[in-house]
Amino acid sequence: MNSKKKNIVEEPAEVYEVTQNSEAASEELHPVLIQLIEKSIKQHDEGKGIPHEEVMKRFREKFYSEK
Repeated sequence: MNSKKKNIVEEPAEVYEVTQNSEAASEELHPVLIQLIEKSIKQHDEGKGIPHEEVMKRFREKFYSEK
């Protein structure tokens, strides 16, 4: 065996079936998860929540403040 062939790795050829459905069907999601997602969407639509910038500001104050 020469040095060019000894470091070659070959994977076995496999055929995988791939479907075009990229979204999870509702029957795949747990009912509690669906309720939580709907609640989150409703809260977002109502303007509830904390903007990312505010969350990061609080995080930095809590964990990176000099003691």
